[in-house]
Amino acid sequence: MSLSGDSTMYEAFWKSVGAEADTLIAGWTSMSYSSDITNLCWFLEPQLAHQIRRLHKFVGNAVAGVDRFIIVGTGSSQLIQASLYALSPPDAAEPMSVVSLAPYCPSSLHKWAGDASKFTGYNYIELVCTTNGPDDCDDPDDPKREAILREALLSFSDRKTVHDLAYYWPQYTPITHRADHDIMLFTPSKSTGHAGSRIGWALVKDRAVAKRMMQYVELNTMGVAKEAQLRASKILQLVCDAYEDPERDIKMKLFEFAAEKLGNRWGKLKKVGSASSIFTVPSFDQISGLFTVPCFTMDVCYFFEDTSSHRPAFAWLECEKDEVEDPESYLKEKGIVVRGGSRFGIEARYVLFSMLDDDQIFDLYLQRLAALS
Repeated sequence: MSLSGDSTMYEAFWKSVGAEADTLIAGWTSMSYSSDITNLCWFLEPQLAHQIRRLHKFVGNAVAGVDRFIIVGTGSSQLIQASLYALSPPDAAEPMSVVSLAPYCPSSLHKWAGDASKFTGYNYIELVCTTNGPDDCDDPDDPKREAILREALLSFSDRKTVHDLAYYWPQYTPITHRADHDIMLFTPSKSTGHAGSRIGWALVKDRAVAKRMMQYVELNTMGVAKEAQLRASKILQLVCDAYEDPERDIKMKLFEFAAEKLGNRWGKLKKVGSASSIFTVPSFDQISGLFTVPCFTMDVCYFFEDTSSHRPAFAWLECEKDEVEDPESYLKEKGIVVRGGSRFGIEARYVLFSMLDDDQIFDLYLQRLAALS
């Protein structure tokens, strides 16, 4: 398992698609830095922009009309940095504090101020992960909780927020509404599994903010590789085409494949957890109502047009043995790669377990978990 959460689970799907998903790039094409000099984001390939808007309209998970600016970046990590740069006043006396509700993924690249629920200042930018990447819960003191659609916690009049929606796709959570925030970040690494292409996109309302984000990417990497953009464009096109063509086999539909796969995996993991005397698995039966968007074990998903459950990309396992002081190291010694809760601002007794590895690795880890006593 990759510590970065590689989505190798999707390899089986794209192998079944075959050569139709291949991208051929002639040696003489896409040689310029520029793609469309009339566009604010001049290095964004027009066909990728078209497929991004098409996909969001089709899935219904985000407002992505022509009145929204698309900024492409080298993955979500660069786009987060670009967002922080764009929202920070250039003449500020000190760096902006960056906060997020725990569990979170901290960074030393900016002035990290920790848990948003404990922040008391005014000069801040809040990162909102919805559904939260390392989190499938809604009470900051108890990681055993349901995947939810988070809203910003802090509510000062001049608040600045960045919404990371990498997991707001129907295979992970019901699509209950079309998100419409100032800055929304997405990436194929979690939507289609193509983490190696190192590409992501932001949907931005304000032109001035979008321009500063674009300038950050321009200064940082002089744009985004055309090869990655063209491949992403082809992949997104095939995802949409499979649903628009009534003759397509169900096996060609990405979101059904991933939802079924994750549903089966959660069933297996819960079975192992219920028999374990060392680690427990989230039961998804406690909802605190802390957030403004309600969440239940089952929600109506407008994409699947049915009642659908949450199938998070990661699971929290809680160590029940007091004598195990470092559950992360304990499991790694047993050949199970996880990340400890202390990395995410919560207690070390919790460990983060990926649900996105390929079948062989995932089943091997389950066997090793089941063998613990």
